[in-house]
Amino acid sequence: MKINVVELKPKKAVLKIEGTKPYFVNSLRRIMLSELPKLAVNDVVIYDNTSALFDEIIAHRLGMVPIPTDLSLLTFRDECVCKGKGCPNCTVRYTLSKEGEGVVYSGDLQPEEKSWAIKEDKIPIVELYNDQRLIIEVEAVLGRGRDHAKWQPVQAPGYKYYPIVEIDQKKCDLCKKCVEACPKNILEIKNNKLVITDIEQCTICKSCMEICENNAITVRGDENKFIFHFETDGSLSTKDTLRETSKILAEKYAEFGKLLKKLK
Repeated sequence: MKINVVELKPKKAVLKIEGTKPYFVNSLRRIMLSELPKLAVNDVVIYDNTSALFDEIIAHRLGMVPIPTDLSLLTFRDECVCKGKGCPNCTVRYTLSKEGEGVVYSGDLQPEEKSWAIKEDKIPIVELYNDQRLIIEVEAVLGRGRDHAKWQPVQAPGYKYYPIVEIDQKKCDLCKKCVEACPKNILEIKNNKLVITDIEQCTICKSCMEICENNAITVRGDENKFIFHFETDGSLSTKDTLRETSKILAEKYAEFGKLLKKLK
């Protein structure tokens, strides 16, 4: 298997994966969605809330705030040595106290330690008017997407077959119908030839193939080569996401192998 990094930003990644099958790429996608752990607010203590929103709405919004997660420092609460009581090894605490007219943002959450400061600090929680106030204390713990969407660090992970577009120049009469039909505008006439400007932008919709009366274009996907892409909410970087996803998948394969050996 060969992996080529097309784009790797803190919150977005695009990979080309060759020499594998759809089941493997789909396994990566499913691990990212359901098994990859991250921090999220799970317990909210509201001491005072005179805003226009109910306590439950504010608690829900706090739960969806991306919290920076360092998996090397944390463990799941039910696996921690504190036996679920909530120690620094499994729990990150924040406080928020704001009064007077203005918007309460995610950045107003003050961590016990500065290293856990919220990076996405401009997410609005609630707007206060006149002398309204909000005083709360929250606890964030590790969880997985299979338990709740607030523990999903990755959005819209997906993949597609690497497109293969073959053009028979002898059959092509340069009618330009395929050029006009292409939704991605990746076909053009150049030097009296029909050419593809960016093959990776092709969605394999086959619009060009269907409109061509001379059958000069063939579009298909390479079943052994894929373009895989995903974005994170900022709680984990794309590098950490890839490392942890591959680690979890390897552990699951190893566990499955052990179970197979037990079969008689």
